[in-house]
Amino acid sequence: MPPLAVDPIDVRILSRLQNDARMSNVDLAKAVHLSPSPCLARVKRLEQSGLIKRYVSLLDPVALGLTVSVFIQVRLERQVESALEIFEREMAARPEVMECYLMTGDSDYLLRVLVPDVQALERFIVDFLSRIPGVGNIKSSFALKQVKYKTALPLPDARPKRRATRAAKRPTT
Repeated sequence: MPPLAVDPIDVRILSRLQNDARMSNVDLAKAVHLSPSPCLARVKRLEQSGLIKRYVSLLDPVALGLTVSVFIQVRLERQVESALEIFEREMAARPEVMECYLMTGDSDYLLRVLVPDVQALERFIVDFLSRIPGVGNIKSSFALKQVKYKTALPLPDARPKRRATRAAKRPTT
């Protein structure tokens, strides 16, 4: 399926919804300078196309006691399809694995794991991760401070493009 063509109004809608998915359709319509009915139709089209995948609430991990954020590099013994499938299935089943990427370079996978304390991390690594068939090497790095975190994707510029104007010619003296 080809990607959905989005115009500047769609981009403004997406931008607003990325920042506040609970915004009412009336408020959204006002913000993007549409009447409510066409605005709702556009949102429905963006949802049906799959461009808007779902709506979520972002929770504060520290307030929930999840204070240890760790990046874990995993290298498999062999990068064969069956080992990749097993590893990915195991990662998908673990709630503390926030992100999992198949990588190029020195490691096969990069995980971002969120746990309440170092003991929980130890249990995750010793009792679970190291026991997955095919795991060859595990390296962990603790995140000391989250410098930037965002969920909003970079969207095309929503402002209309302006034509370049020629600089006014000044008389030379």
